[in-house]
Amino acid sequence: MIRITPSKLLKIVFGVGLFVILCIGGFTYKHIQELSESTEEVNDTQTLRTELEHMVYNLKEAEVGHRGFLLTHDSLFLKPYHESRLKIDQNLKRLDTLIVKDKAQRENLNQLEQDIVKRFIIFNKSLNIATDDEILTKDILLLLHEGKIKMSRIRNDISVMLELENKLLHEQQKKNEEAIGITPLFLYSILILTLLLLLLAYAKINKDLMVLKKTNKDLKIFKTLTEQAEIVSKSGTWMWKIKDNTYHFSDNLYKLLGTEPQSFEPNLESIFKYVHEDDAEDLRQEISNMIKNEDLPFVTFRIVQPNGATKHLKAHAKLIDIGFEEKQLLGVAVDVTDEFDSFNLIQERNQELERNNKELSDFNYVASHDLQEPLRKIQTFISRLETNDGEQISEKGQFYISKIKSSSARMRMLIEDLLQYSRTNNADKDYVNTNINMLLEHAKHELSDSIESKGAIITNDNLPNLEVVAFQIQQLFINLISNSLKYSKEGIAPVINISHQEVRTNTVKDIEKSLFKYHHKISFKDNGIGFEQVYAKNIFELFNRLHGKTEYSGTGIGLAICKKIVENHNGVIVAEAEPNIGTTITIYLPFLK
Repeated sequence: MIRITPSKLLKIVFGVGLFVILCIGGFTYKHIQELSESTEEVNDTQTLRTELEHMVYNLKEAEVGHRGFLLTHDSLFLKPYHESRLKIDQNLKRLDTLIVKDKAQRENLNQLEQDIVKRFIIFNKSLNIATDDEILTKDILLLLHEGKIKMSRIRNDISVMLELENKLLHEQQKKNEEAIGITPLFLYSILILTLLLLLLAYAKINKDLMVLKKTNKDLKIFKTLTEQAEIVSKSGTWMWKIKDNTYHFSDNLYKLLGTEPQSFEPNLESIFKYVHEDDAEDLRQEISNMIKNEDLPFVTFRIVQPNGATKHLKAHAKLIDIGFEEKQLLGVAVDVTDEFDSFNLIQERNQELERNNKELSDFNYVASHDLQEPLRKIQTFISRLETNDGEQISEKGQFYISKIKSSSARMRMLIEDLLQYSRTNNADKDYVNTNINMLLEHAKHELSDSIESKGAIITNDNLPNLEVVAFQIQQLFINLISNSLKYSKEGIAPVINISHQEVRTNTVKDIEKSLFKYHHKISFKDNGIGFEQVYAKNIFELFNRLHGKTEYSGTGIGLAICKKIVENHNGVIVAEAEPNIGTTITIYLPFLK
């Protein structure tokens, strides 16, 4: 579908208006030409009538001169006769030019010429007889009679011509009257139509001027905002007019180079004066490709400001076609020095993190070997002391020994949990498609002694295959089941129900911000002692315990490990509980459907 812009519409209106005006001018010219031709025809008719009247007058003059001579034989009367003859010849010539196009009048004129010639033949004969005394008067009378007949014939010819001219004149006058009657209306219509076109053009121009005024105002505001945005974002803009091979730099681009706005002519060579010598060759290659391909992808280079400061700039450009076969490449250059500094800082932090990880790995080694070795010796020697010298030790001494045994056991458990948490943090995340039901069975098998001693009942839905780190998910199941067994009610067999369902992310508040559309929901529900809901988030924090260490064993690391494992799998873990009712811990693991 062709889109008509306001400028094109204005051009179309002016084009149509010009065409109409030209048509009006053509019609007017044709109308005036018709009136002019009509007027000329009327004038020709009047002239022809006048010539015919003059011819009648001249014939009468010739006849009077002829008769005067016959009566008096005075040659003085022959002068008007001969003059009239010459005038009649002139009258015939003029009539001949006036009736060139009229075929009927041409025939009438030919007949008139013949009759006039015959009439003058009779004139000449009678004059010859009049000079001869021997000729009888009777012959003259006959010639006079014949001349009268010819004269009547000539008058008749002239009457026919005059009648035809009167008819033509009447028709022409009627046509002129019609044309003259139409002319004011025609001219008035032309004037109205022209005024309408002018008003339409004026309205369109006025509307476009208002739009242009508003656009200019908006552009001025936008220009100011753009300048402010360039300052805030540390960027500058440039434009390359491909056809003219000219450039325009914004004021802030000059400032990025460390110079005053418009302090040098905007061109490529001026830019290269500030480019770092190590980046100049690569940038020239990119610019060469830009000129060739009329495109500039993202390119990063360094510039050296006049004060010696080095800055990193990133440039990009996009080609636009503004019409009239004119193309422009609009570009943006951004100061990314802070990004480079941040990147370098991140690199330093990463190196520091690697060092810390190495130290943590060394700590793990120490914790798993060097710390546990003296702990084992303490437990061994305490055991030997009880066996060999137990009877000799006082009651108070035996109490101290039991405290040492309890503390060393707790310390051993704490070291093992810390190692487990550390391995969860740093383990290679080798995700494999795994049967989760099998991992759950392995977890139950590892806890089989506790399950049997507690008389626990564990039920579960069929769980799906997932892309997981297998040993972490198995540890997750061990910790969750162990937690339910540990915090079961005294004298009541633990009941643990493990359920599964697929849920849409946007239907669950806890995961609504996730980028995944679907999640697996796996819930562990027990009938244990529960806890107050206000502590639902605290239980997943490292070393956090809701009960005293004398009430329930543990280090406060187990659920923190669970949270870490779930987060390693981009999931979420939440808890709901009621005191003396039970606890439900739910895991949400994302998947693609």
